[in-house]
This record gives sequence, structure tokens and C-alpha cells, in this order.
Amino acid sequence: MTISRRNLLAGASALALPASSVFAQKALFTVKYGNNLPVSHPMNTRAAEMAAKINAESKGRIDFQVYPNNQLGNDTDMLSQARSGALDYFTLSPLILGTLVPAAQISGVGFAFKDTNQVLAALDGDLGAHVRKQIAGTGTLFAFDKIWDSGYRQVTTSTRPINSPEDLKGLRIRVPPSPFWVSMFKAFESSPATINFAEVYSALQTKVVDAQENPLAIIATAKLNEVQKFCSLTNHMWDGYWFLGNKKSFDRMPADLQEIVTRNVNAAGLKEREDVRILNDGLQADLKSKGMIINSTDADLFRAKLRSAGFYAEWHKKFGAEAWTILEKYTGKLL
Repeated sequence: MTISRRNLLAGASALALPASSVFAQKALFTVKYGNNLPVSHPMNTRAAEMAAKINAESKGRIDFQVYPNNQLGNDTDMLSQARSGALDYFTLSPLILGTLVPAAQISGVGFAFKDTNQVLAALDGDLGAHVRKQIAGTGTLFAFDKIWDSGYRQVTTSTRPINSPEDLKGLRIRVPPSPFWVSMFKAFESSPATINFAEVYSALQTKVVDAQENPLAIIATAKLNEVQKFCSLTNHMWDGYWFLGNKKSFDRMPADLQEIVTRNVNAAGLKEREDVRILNDGLQADLKSKGMIINSTDADLFRAKLRSAGFYAEWHKKFGAEAWTILEKYTGKLL
């Protein structure tokens, strides 16, 4: 499949989601996968492709259905459903997952990683293994090996560009429902408000908040440029999506079907990473053409502010020495 900025941003109306299998009537296992992203996002392009492959390779024994764009509820709803077994699979930001599994947030430590390659090496390596062990420790959920990519998060505002930490002071900014985000923006003396993603566009449109932060691919596919004027390339946090499963649901399938699901989920995750890279590489020009004013920033200034505010020391204590040592194996010293 060839991914281009044009076909992703134009929407994906040709995708029939949920992706019911032609073998649905004789399926032994009908499973549901939900996410919070628009159909046009690379996650859903690859999820539809993945579901079709799982259904075909299982010879109809699995009917793997995809529900994008909060069709099954917001992140909090789907997390609850997955824990109870009402939902078989869903994808969730590590930083929101942190409300249940605190260690999951460690990949999003502000200004810790220098680039996407560095963070993915960590999450394909020892840091990811540590997080997946903690997720499995919930007893109800597990994570597949390959985390999916969302990209570095950028700050958009309707009021002013963000050039330095001082520009964040007092800013009414939407953040996801996670203490980790709130902690970081409070360190910058902002006024963070936790709002689920399904409500972000309307919150910006009605001026409940003046700013938000998300990767470029989400800013574009959710059309946040329509309600935001400035986009500051802060690269403040990397974000992705652990592909999570309900353990009991997965264990009900025989080993050969588990292998089909696992292989296709991980393969789709790797393809989605490349899609997001390609998309993000071209999105600055696309957003500029739609009227957004884009500026770059100096990460060292923001890192220094977090250090002086005690943010790194606070989260070193919360994550613990073992997890922090694994993190710094990839990032270098942060304290």
C-alpha cells in the first residue's frame, strides 16, 4: 500500500469500517478493536488492511472488526471496556495508559529523547520490555511487541506562538486525561485542562481552551488548523499507541490463531510507523498552505525549565530507579 499525504488527508471514505469479514457467518471468534482516531489517519488505514489479512489468513475463523473515531466511546470508556472484556483490542497512548500502569508514561518524559529513532529503539528494546511487563501485571491486559507511532507532539494556539518556556505561562491548554501531562505543563506554569480527544475541536472552537498539543498527523487529520492559528514545533513529548488486548479474550483462541493475530498486528504497527514518518515530513507545508503560522523552538530552553522546576526529579522518584536507569540508557542523563 502506498501512503501519501494527499490520500490520507483527503479522507478514507472507501474504507468500510468496521471491517467485517466475508466469512463472518461462520467465524468462531468475532473480536472488536477500537481507537480514537479519524478514519483517514494511518492507524486506521493499516488497521483495516490488518483486519482483512487476519480474517483471510484465519480462513474465516476470526472476524476482526475495526471501530475508529471513538465509535465505541472515548479513551477512558474503551480502557474500561477492555479491562472488563467487553472490548477485545484497542490502542491507547502510553501517557493515558499511565492512569492504570504508571510505568507506561516513561516514554513520554518531556524533552527526553532527541528523535523518533531513539525512542523507538528504546521501546523495541529494554524500555518497551519493562513497560509491557508492567501492563501484563494488570492481570487483564497485555501489549503486543511493536508500539504504533503517533509522532512528536507540537503545541498549537489561537493566541500566540510558543517560542520559549515563558510563552507557556498562564496558557489555557488542553491536555489528555493524564496526570503526567498536567504535571509537565504545570511545571511550565501553564493552566492545563484535561479534555478527551473527542471534545477537543469544540473546546477550541468555543474558547474553553486556547491551545492544545498533538502530533502533526493528528492536527491535520482532525482539522485542528480550522480552530488554531499558530503551530509551534516544540517536539516536547513523543507519543504512540500500545496495541492492547484483553488477555482472556486472546487466550480463548488456539495457538495458530493467536500467531496470525500477533504477526499481523506487529507488522501493521511497523508499516504505520513509516506512514506517520512520511506524513509528518510533509505536513508543515500542508498546514502552512491552510493558514497556520509555524515556528521552531530550542529544546534546551524547555529542558532547562523542566529541570529547574523539579519535573525530572519528581518523575524519577515516581518511576523508580530501575525504570529511570533503563530510560537514561537510551536518552543520556536527564537529572
